[in-house]
Amino acid sequence: MARAIETWEMEREIVLTRVFDAPRERVFRAWTDPDRIGAWFAPKGFACRVRQADVRVGGMLRFDFVGDEGLIYDNRITYLEITSPSRIVFDHGADKDDDPGQFRVTLLFDAQSNGKTVLTLRQLHPTKEQRDGGIGFGAVEIGNGTMDKLAEYLRAE
Repeated sequence: MARAIETWEMEREIVLTRVFDAPRERVFRAWTDPDRIGAWFAPKGFACRVRQADVRVGGMLRFDFVGDEGLIYDNRITYLEITSPSRIVFDHGADKDDDPGQFRVTLLFDAQSNGKTVLTLRQLHPTKEQRDGGIGFGAVEIGNGTMDKLAEYLRAE
């Protein structure tokens, strides 16, 4: 029975992994300090405008992705777990209550002995169809582009 559940969850997941040339405390801070988040957290071609930041369990991060031509996507993150410097879990969706497109994100920060950090980002969508739609929309490429921006930010910090 456990195997069926694992397969079912895997069909709803998007997983990205990246190695950053920075200690995990710095990578973790980039995800939890509102000033840092605003400096890098957006797809390529977009900036992040933080409107409200309460980075604690039960708190929210409300922000907009603002495109070069003025296109705006509102976002809301609700924090479910923050274990410094190893794990963050949150729900991410549009900035509205009961967003049907909301998905769960788990971030794992693993320190390497060489001072680098392995970041694993897992998106768990409510349905396989939503996950497939996200992949079709470019979620993997957008996520990798956002990770590129984080790597650039960490190099410059």
